Amino acid sequence: MNRPAQPIRLYRFALSGHCHRVELFLRLLGLPYELVDVDLRQREHKTPEYLAKNAFGQVPVIEDGDVTLADSNAILVYLEGTYAPGSWLPRDPLRAAHVQRWLSVSAGQVAFGPAAARAVVVFGRSDDCTPFIARANQLLAVMEQELAQRPWLAGPEPTLADIANYSYIAHAPEGNVSLEPYPNVRAWLARIEALPGFIPMPRSNVGLRAAA
Repeated sequence: MNRPAQPIRLYRFALSGHCHRVELFLRLLGLPYELVDVDLRQREHKTPEYLAKNAFGQVPVIEDGDVTLADSNAILVYLEGTYAPGSWLPRDPLRAAHVQRWLSVSAGQVAFGPAAARAVVVFGRSDDCTPFIARANQLLAVMEQELAQRPWLAGPEPTLADIANYSYIAHAPEGNVSLEPYPNVRAWLARIEALPGFIPMPRSNVGLRAAA
């Protein structure tokens, strides 16, 4: 496997699942990296210096030598192609398409379902959680059905599909989304957590977690 000439710098917010999926993948690949915490509450992501790295003012961003790259899923694809080509993103067009499907899910149904519900509770937002929780359960029902047919989201082995979707599903209870009705999803989470190099995202004791 290729190695970077110097540690990859990851600009992140510790409670962000988008940032966690990048750090998780860095750990699974065994790549050296250093963390730069971005204080979203102090709007450090909106400073001119940070906007020069990501004009959308979002985390995460990585710096890898001369490469500066934003967007968590784009970063996953870059890291896989640069440092472990073919290991986490199949080169067969159909299998790659299956992975891409779940990358789209992570940016769509996950972001506007369990991730949104969690954000309301963790960050004390005023939004109504009801539609987010409903979307989360619709998504989890689909995942439960598909994971009954195979151990990983996009095939017989772990791929970027699993890395991109793990963090917010694992922390869905923080947004009052129960995982109890979904044993196949819970077993899938456990398989990811058993991967060598796995690192958890910090837990927030809110929502259903507060009563656990």
